[in-house]
Amino acid sequence: MPSVRLAPSILSADFARLGEAVAAIAAAGADLVHVDVMDGHFVPNISIGPAVVAAVKRSCDLPLDVHLMISQPERYVPDFVDAGADWVTVHAEASVHLHRLLTQIRESGAKVGLALNPLTPLAVLEAALPYLDQALVMSVNPGFGGQSFIPASVARVEAVKRMRDRINPNCQIEVDGGVNVKTAPLLAAAGADVLVAGSAVFGGHGTVGENIAALRAAANQLDQPAATPRG
Repeated sequence: MPSVRLAPSILSADFARLGEAVAAIAAAGADLVHVDVMDGHFVPNISIGPAVVAAVKRSCDLPLDVHLMISQPERYVPDFVDAGADWVTVHAEASVHLHRLLTQIRESGAKVGLALNPLTPLAVLEAALPYLDQALVMSVNPGFGGQSFIPASVARVEAVKRMRDRINPNCQIEVDGGVNVKTAPLLAAAGADVLVAGSAVFGGHGTVGENIAALRAAANQLDQPAATPRG
């Protein structure tokens, strides 16, 4: 079975030292950089815009996995792609014309992702799968970092995997929300290809490198010594 990849979320990083944080996750072997974009409208929080995405792009060679938790994302897709987004993921509820939006992302040159909120019907994904490179299963409600994992998400990932395997085997399954060393193996066993982790990377007891190693070991069922708490 291929190794589960890790996409640390910079939402949990120290923004005063963002360049150092991005360099640290790159040095630790992260596979992607997950960038959460929030507008205070689609979700009740505000985060960053294209300028910060461009700064992150300059700071590392990792692909940028940009998650647009914003209303009317079609207005901003070109700006984020120009800023360096390699993957652009949108929410089905954020746009009236989802097919047009997914096509727009594809034509922009970025990989296409669709995010599913905890109670978004999977029928939406079934229709969209032929157009996707990534299905993002939210295992918390979007808008804030550090939330508790929703246990029903494991069965939801299993259902998405069955659907993905039937319709578009090339579409990867990503999971975002409450990912840590306890939930990572459950999600990997359910079929996740990529795990997004913020607090478990930047807010854990160990260093960024130790936390990423522990997550990777947990997700891939490998033996890994626990990180040493830092005083």
